Amino acid sequence: MKPTAPPVLALASFPGPLARTPYYCDRLESHVVRFPHVNAPHGHDFYLLLYITEGAGTHTVDLVTYELRPGSLFFLAPGQVHHWHPGLDARGFVVFFSADFYLFRYPGSGLYDFPFFDSAHPPVLYLPPTEAEIRPLIEHLFAEFTVPQPNQAEVFRAYLHLCLELAARHYAAPAPAEVGLAQQQIRQFGALLNQHYRSLRGVRDYAGLLHVSANHLNAQCRRVLNKTASDLIHERIITEARRLLSHSALGVAQVAYELGFEDASYFGRYFRKYTGRTPEAFRQQR
Repeated sequence: MKPTAPPVLALASFPGPLARTPYYCDRLESHVVRFPHVNAPHGHDFYLLLYITEGAGTHTVDLVTYELRPGSLFFLAPGQVHHWHPGLDARGFVVFFSADFYLFRYPGSGLYDFPFFDSAHPPVLYLPPTEAEIRPLIEHLFAEFTVPQPNQAEVFRAYLHLCLELAARHYAAPAPAEVGLAQQQIRQFGALLNQHYRSLRGVRDYAGLLHVSANHLNAQCRRVLNKTASDLIHERIITEARRLLSHSALGVAQVAYELGFEDASYFGRYFRKYTGRTPEAFRQQR
């Protein structure tokens, strides 16, 4: 049985009220009800914006967990792995679009040059809850998507372009080089961990891929996340184990195999060490 990576979802996975389009917009509270599987780690082959207008929760992007709060605006590029846990009171909007859709009218390197799609920058802007510049544009995106209109794609794309250009203004002052480097290394570590956690479990393995020492990687993780690199490796494995135990019919031995454990009994001891329960008990009590 071939191990399964975090799923990579396409735009077609999120049908809207219109015929299939290379863009999508919905209210967050409706989106999470229609597509509950997005609470588990996954990636996309498209770009994503998430704007929070009310409430709280968390959003984890490439291992780093960020707070959801009014005014927060998240940006994800294709390939990034994320999952979110919005509170029951969370409100906002999600916007998806393909690169081709944007580049059709705005060609060149502009899309790839936006700072928020660069791993050197955090994927979130915390804007004032009362900001009245970007929110109205996103509300226009939602209205444009939900009701058929003439030249809809062109209008949607124009509002989207304004959102991105205005958001980029908030990155005029770059982060200090040292902080930016730490964030970049953590996000690169997260991407590598999502790719290799089934086969690589040592800090030295990932440090080698990043061309840094294990001590340096641990220091960066402690500084940015207050966790060791080893903690993050274990958390990633346990997160996937919980997902498989909760959302698949695989037996415990099969789950162990999916996660790269050759010995199911060792997997059971590993799972219990980090969760306090055996895999069987976790599955029964969830």
